[in-house]
Amino acid sequence: MKTIGYAAHSSDAHMEPYHFERRELRPNDVAIEILFCGVCHSDLHTVNGDWGDQPYPLVPGHEIVGRVLEVGSEVKKYKTGDNVAVGCMVDSCQECDQCGHSEEQYCRNGFTPTYGAPDKISGEITQGGYSKHIVVREEFVLRVPEKLDLTKTGPILCAGITTYSPLRTWNVEKGSRVGVIGLGGLGHMAVQLAVAMGADVTVISRSNKKEADAKALGAKGILVSTDESAMDAATHAFDLIIDTVPVMHDVDTYLPLLDIDGSLVIVGQVGPMEEPSTMPLIFGRRRIAGSLIGGIKETQEVLDFCAEHNIYPKCEMIRPDEINKAFEILAEGDIAHRYVIDMSSLDVSE
Repeated sequence: MKTIGYAAHSSDAHMEPYHFERRELRPNDVAIEILFCGVCHSDLHTVNGDWGDQPYPLVPGHEIVGRVLEVGSEVKKYKTGDNVAVGCMVDSCQECDQCGHSEEQYCRNGFTPTYGAPDKISGEITQGGYSKHIVVREEFVLRVPEKLDLTKTGPILCAGITTYSPLRTWNVEKGSRVGVIGLGGLGHMAVQLAVAMGADVTVISRSNKKEADAKALGAKGILVSTDESAMDAATHAFDLIIDTVPVMHDVDTYLPLLDIDGSLVIVGQVGPMEEPSTMPLIFGRRRIAGSLIGGIKETQEVLDFCAEHNIYPKCEMIRPDEINKAFEILAEGDIAHRYVIDMSSLDVSE
């Protein structure tokens, strides 16, 4: 299938129109016309080569929402015209214990990312959602609930599931005390999801300038991490802290905020971190943990949960030819909303 997208051809993250071929349908494949694709900060990191060398040209994008164009002969769950989504993975071994537990993100043999990795069958490099079409095996295609606004659904597939998964894993429920460090793309989803689960939620930030935004999302308010007296008063205040900070930072600042047996879960920073003190861990039986997206079953669950509770990311719609400007803004810091690319202007014949 001939298609067009926007690709990086080197590590300068400059995106250009790129014509390429999607594979012919296998029996278990779904061909999708992409309508919208969210822009994730990890797209920028990846095409910049921040996390290692990349197989350029590379089309990023793993927050994909579209419509089924065609299905393979063995596909049972989807038909032409269905509204569907594709997240951060397009394949896994489907045989190991983790895949059997619906946690394909921890596949023992490695999951296949939506872009930048060899296809398990052909070896060709996967290309992502900054494009007009995509072909994905049925098991990694998600159903979009009718209630969801398609223009705002994409970021749920990354920012949504990345924060939903640890909230579920750590059994957040009514009365749970949850802190969310940062109110950017991940943080503003974490707040809404935790509130909908019944938790008492507080945003932890270096200033209170986003307090009105935090309260509008359902948080009790902001705990200012640079205010020593406020931080001292909040000792033992949380059962769980979701840490969305995307750069290296000192977690020692936040560990005393956890109650006995509390956990700080890192979902933002990927890579080296400052060495934490073991004192607050040992003397409070506290934990530092990490969490990576969620499996396909859990990603479908968060889509359904967001539809039920009317939860959406804050989105700004852009055209494909505006992606370079969006990347420039992302490079300056963690913005408090998500960009979503409207693919309607992409024409394969151009």
